[in-house]
Amino acid sequence: MTSYAIKAAALAVPERVVTNHDLEQIMDTSDEWIKRRTGIERRHIAVAETNASLATKVARQLVEQAQMDVHRLDYIIVATMSPDHLTPAVAAEVQGALGATNAVAFDVNAACSGFVYATDVMNSLLAKLPGGTGIVIGSERLSKLVDWHDRSTAVLFGDGAAGVLVTNDGSASQVMGADLKTAGDLGSSLTAGQMVEKTPFGNGNLDARHRFFQMDGHVVYNFATRQAPASIRRATEQAGLDLSDIKYFVMHQANARIVKRVAKKLDLPDQRFPINITEYGNTAAASEPILLAELINQHQIQRGDYIALTGFGGGLTVGTVIIRY
Repeated sequence: MTSYAIKAAALAVPERVVTNHDLEQIMDTSDEWIKRRTGIERRHIAVAETNASLATKVARQLVEQAQMDVHRLDYIIVATMSPDHLTPAVAAEVQGALGATNAVAFDVNAACSGFVYATDVMNSLLAKLPGGTGIVIGSERLSKLVDWHDRSTAVLFGDGAAGVLVTNDGSASQVMGADLKTAGDLGSSLTAGQMVEKTPFGNGNLDARHRFFQMDGHVVYNFATRQAPASIRRATEQAGLDLSDIKYFVMHQANARIVKRVAKKLDLPDQRFPINITEYGNTAAASEPILLAELINQHQIQRGDYIALTGFGGGLTVGTVIIRY
């Protein structure tokens, strides 16, 4: 049996807090409009922080909490859709900053499902390495991908990072089920960060607006509210569990209405679907680990509890992992 024992959980967010009232000063919106449609009241926006600095801050907390010699780290995976550079990877920057010279480090980009995908990858790697140790982080600096005059997207996103340190230590903690799906035919319904195509051999045709988030909200909402419940059911069945066995469903915090809709479709009480989007907004791959770290560090999750992590978003992608904590 492969263990997936979470030994530490941590988060880091930028110091600058931007409230809905702050956004009223730069675009046509209101606190009431944003809260009613999304549940968001504020978000943290990077000013001096980079994606790598946020992820490194999380990694330093993890090794300190776990009292881990960084030279014992075997893997570092960062899930992100907003790296500081195409190369080096954020994970490589974290590895270098930590001095974790024995760790293999790389990024995973599955947008808002990234942390779930990265969790499944880390579990597969540790299955080959009894006693192995790894760090999985979701880290985003989405504010650079936002058109701050477009209220349909600008009010949604925030920056932040969070993650876990895990070991294959032979304990009963493990990933019990995983379900990952991609719908590439729907990819154009949520895009960001298109690259400049101009070269000496052609002028390219980049529309500058495509640097920023472009989203068909109806398509994404319908995808999330149909595919997330189906993914949770498949992963739970694979784990040999019933939905009633799972203590918390830690979902991507895209919109409070989506989370509540998924709970209703599964015929489960809202209380088992914790929400913290009020404080952070949508932080893509960082949203599930930020909520997970809060629940663990507030002792709301205890050893032996079953938890479901579910992400959905760009790609389009969806995924769920069931973990025995």
